[in-house]
Amino acid sequence: MQTPTTEAGATPAGQNQLHRVLKARHLTMIALGGAIGTGLFVASGAAIAQAGPGGALLVYLTIGLMVYFIMTSLGELATFMPVSGSFCTYASRYVDKGFGFALGWNFWISWATVVAVDVVAAQLVMAYWFPDTPGWIWSVAFLALTFGLNAFSARSFGEAEYWFAIVKVAAVLCFIGVGLAMLAGIIHGGVPVGLANWTAGDAPFVGNAATWVGVAMVVAYSFQGTELVAVAAGESENPRRNVPRAINHVFWRILLFYVLAILIIGLLLPYTDPQLLRNDVEDIAVSPFTLVFQHAGLLSAATVMNAVILTSVLSAGNSGMYAATRMLFNMAAEGQAPAVFRYVTGKGVPLYALLATALLACLCLFSLVYSPKAVYIWLLNFAGMTEFIVWLSIAVSHYRFRQGYVKHGHDTADLPYKAGLFPFGPLLAFVLCLLVTLGQNYQAFLEERIDWIGVVSTYLAIPLFLALWLGHRLVRKSRWIRYEDMRFDGVELGREAGAQAVSPVAADARA
Repeated sequence: MQTPTTEAGATPAGQNQLHRVLKARHLTMIALGGAIGTGLFVASGAAIAQAGPGGALLVYLTIGLMVYFIMTSLGELATFMPVSGSFCTYASRYVDKGFGFALGWNFWISWATVVAVDVVAAQLVMAYWFPDTPGWIWSVAFLALTFGLNAFSARSFGEAEYWFAIVKVAAVLCFIGVGLAMLAGIIHGGVPVGLANWTAGDAPFVGNAATWVGVAMVVAYSFQGTELVAVAAGESENPRRNVPRAINHVFWRILLFYVLAILIIGLLLPYTDPQLLRNDVEDIAVSPFTLVFQHAGLLSAATVMNAVILTSVLSAGNSGMYAATRMLFNMAAEGQAPAVFRYVTGKGVPLYALLATALLACLCLFSLVYSPKAVYIWLLNFAGMTEFIVWLSIAVSHYRFRQGYVKHGHDTADLPYKAGLFPFGPLLAFVLCLLVTLGQNYQAFLEERIDWIGVVSTYLAIPLFLALWLGHRLVRKSRWIRYEDMRFDGVELGREAGAQAVSPVAADARA
């Protein structure tokens, strides 16, 4: 379907635009749902086994601090300019158009791959109940489900994500309640556990700096998804009020959930427990959550946690489909992707962008050729690296945005949301994120025989991003945006609190 356009490929106001239908509760649960998943339910046990209870807790706090600064940086940008394709828009305006181009495609590939990761994980989880059913059937079924939830409207996505997140939050709260009761001696024979497991062996801190860097990779992946609230800002009813509230409230809740959960696991289970190192999406029975519930006498814990983890992967897939689709739509609106992807249905759904995202998510069907576990790991490594690139870009974009904003004579007190501790915050986040990014699979180079498939799947995203960035600079002759050339008309975008989300290009064309 062809539509008339204005300058720079922008769609005229009122046509092919997203709808602001997501409420504050949707944004809150989108952020919560994006961050609470298998990283907490499954991988937390391996983190404690490798770094000890104190080491794991310290790493979670450190990475939590990094994510906090990334989220506050994003909050300042997203409230100043609430658009659906937020990350590439900020990077294009305040860093380099080529950087924004590469970041937009990186983000789309990242979250479309996350959808593939999660539908592969779904078939692994379903094997717990249906071991004889071909796994690809579950992948196709769940891919169709996530497509359907996103195809109706943004509100249907928001409602589905809201209830998915409710299940996960309830599971975490139940775990914390049972764990605290066990620590107090109310459950588990009426004898307080005390600090015996916290001080056993080499605890509380185990391993060395290299070990902790490896654990940081797992921990950082656990926090991924919190930035989805910025993607949803373009369809929020009141982004200037709801986005900062979601970012502030949700981050502290997530950190509280993670810190309390890790503390409880470390106190109740010795880090030397061999079952903690067996954590795998194929073996839900030894999730640290399951182990604690079983110690409390809840023998059906494995079945319940399997259902919770299935909900988690479906939630992540649902969010990934939404985020990738909105990014592709915004890139098309800005002339950085084929114009067909800016077509929107009457219900505000970028249909062709959604179809393209679902098509890339069909990478999950590689499980027909290779083992589902191998495909899961390859796709997970690739998606993890692309996400770290997004986080790095947020820190860079915010730093340059704030510097340019001040150089243009604007008062930071006029910002609808102001990130604290600037410039320390984004700089610290950048350094920590870069360390985690480059060290993501360093163990592969320490083995006698290098796992080149693992190395390629982990680091492929970096040369791909650089090729897109440098290619754009060569073809379009894009360069670093000078501070004096920056534009700060995001205020006008934020005032459009009506039914549509606006692309900056469309705003520029109407100016």
